Amino acid sequence: MPSITRRPSASGDRRVPVEARILATTERLLAEGVSFTELGVQRIAREAGVARSTFYTHFADKTQLLMRLAESMSQMSFDIAAAWQPGADADGPAALTEVFSEVIRVYRQHAAVLAAINEVSGYDPQVRQFWTARLDQFVRNTKDLIVAGQQSGQLPKEMDPVQTSRLIVIGGERFLAQHITVDDGSGDAAAARELAATWWYGVYRRPAEPPR
Repeated sequence: MPSITRRPSASGDRRVPVEARILATTERLLAEGVSFTELGVQRIAREAGVARSTFYTHFADKTQLLMRLAESMSQMSFDIAAAWQPGADADGPAALTEVFSEVIRVYRQHAAVLAAINEVSGYDPQVRQFWTARLDQFVRNTKDLIVAGQQSGQLPKEMDPVQTSRLIVIGGERFLAQHITVDDGSGDAAAARELAATWWYGVYRRPAEPPR
């Protein structure tokens, strides 16, 4: 009896490398200082060695391309952050410093993508909503950690999980975005330590209010 298992199509095998090449080419051009607003599809396709029609086979437009790049970057950061679990031991700040060091490394590696997201978010509601949604997953994860800490008695009950998580995530993201822009990398270790200290001592070592 002949096998009914289908072999993957050759065109399907080629699709991912082409997409990867377009993505990598776009990030390279951005890193070389090309403004995303001024970067046209024709140039991206030419530099990637594909036809303009091929570009549109893989991406609806260059905005979708940018969101794909930013999605990949933010997912790497989220995976690093989500793997950290707070503990009551004295090594908490050190472990958290390692987490922020890795996040800074990702941000610095993809600084051009982050700059493009901030550039386009200023005038494109679709990109702005997309990036807000990406940050929301960090906010939800942080809120869940805070709620769990409150339930275990590790964190004070009067702490507002929603507002605290928004302050930590959105404030931290703004700090990181500016840091990789104004710092040449020599301050990365200090930035990671300060972020960790602010997170740890601002949340996990916050004293509970005495009963009134």
